[in-house]
Amino acid sequence: MSHIPAFGLGTFRLQGQVVIDSVRNGLELGYRTIDTAQIYGNEAEVGEAIAASGVARDELFLTTKIWVDNYSRNKLVASLKESLTKLRTDRVDLTLIHWPAPDNGVPLEEFMSALADAKTQGLTRQIGVSNFNIELTKQAIAVVGKDNIATNQIELSPYLQNRKLVEFLGEQGIHVTSYMTLAYGKVLKDPVIGAIAKRHDATPAQVALAWALQLGYSVIPSSTKRENLASNLLAQQLPLTADDMAQIAALERNGREVSPGGLAPVWD
Repeated sequence: MSHIPAFGLGTFRLQGQVVIDSVRNGLELGYRTIDTAQIYGNEAEVGEAIAASGVARDELFLTTKIWVDNYSRNKLVASLKESLTKLRTDRVDLTLIHWPAPDNGVPLEEFMSALADAKTQGLTRQIGVSNFNIELTKQAIAVVGKDNIATNQIELSPYLQNRKLVEFLGEQGIHVTSYMTLAYGKVLKDPVIGAIAKRHDATPAQVALAWALQLGYSVIPSSTKRENLASNLLAQQLPLTADDMAQIAALERNGREVSPGGLAPVWD
């Protein structure tokens, strides 16, 4: 059974000193899960911040993602070793295929088996996928087995609840990691979420994160502000009522924020 921590720190779009500060603040506040990716261009800075923090490697859960340029069998493992060098560690805890990229010329079977090889070599403790639809997840399962897919990290927010895919992943025992849980901040202005936040003396961000956590998903919100990093963590102690959850469920509107051409699958 895979183990993916419920709460982590995302680093998408954060670079240079900004990401160093965010990771440093996060670690000081008690975050122990850090999510990065080769394409973010910040693995070295994340590694620098971790090294400076003095937090023991064994206390941390590090995730990175293989970029599409590195999917071929002769590149994937080498690219992950490069990521490890940047992160200043001998292994990550989770490595994901970042996007299915159906048209990039590397068959799914090739990159999934190369990813499994990385695990066999001890470069990563667990492997998984990101942005895979049901059909592609089935294909990945056929290559490595469902027990070897620790998570599917997908865009998932109150506005994009992805119920068909989530149901399928649940049937397969594949954990859901939600990214963009706040829909680029759009849900923070939502009147329904605002009213729930008011009732609980919480922030809208805490409500949206608590909603995802209560559904059993992992979340990886990012922030450049220390007070928001601290505030987000408190979502873990925010119990929402059945009525709150039902009101948020009703916000579904297929509000997808991210779907890059050539990389994204046909969504369910």
